[in-house]
Amino acid sequence: MNKMSVIKKSIVTAVCIALCVVLPQAFHAIPNAGSIYCPMHIPVLLCGLLCGWQYGAFCGIAGTLLSSLFTGMPPVAILPQMIIELCIYGLIAGLMMKLIKTKNLYADLYISLILAMLSGRIIAGAAKALIFARGEITIAAWATSYFVTALPGIIIQLVLIPAIVFALMKANLVPKKYNS
Repeated sequence: MNKMSVIKKSIVTAVCIALCVVLPQAFHAIPNAGSIYCPMHIPVLLCGLLCGWQYGAFCGIAGTLLSSLFTGMPPVAILPQMIIELCIYGLIAGLMMKLIKTKNLYADLYISLILAMLSGRIIAGAAKALIFARGEITIAAWATSYFVTALPGIIIQLVLIPAIVFALMKANLVPKKYNS
């Protein structure tokens, strides 16, 4: 993959952080939309895939904190577990995109994306069960909140994120991973 400059990575990260604040606002009118559609996940995962693990992790932390500060979403009560979840998304998406080299961009993207999504949910659930809500969360409650309720958001992420990455690469706004 051709390299993006630090400046370009910083700009993409800043845009993704801004989207972490703005995107949830578009869903604000729908009850429980954050849990259902997971709008903050999209820019964090994109940032990790496009810019790397350091930028993705930073986007997950900064985007969540700034969104909570400016909009009150996520609420302070769930802020720590959301920071962990989104930080892991950006971190794992970036690491996997760097490490996985199948010579097929579709495969690389989907493997990286799915591993990031699973890792974030598993680690956030473990943190919630062991630290933030010790003894109050069951496997069934975890699976329901992180997978069943979020299913529309998961589907949106699996469709939209690769499409955005491909569009950005086709427009030469970000470097292609493999020269074709």
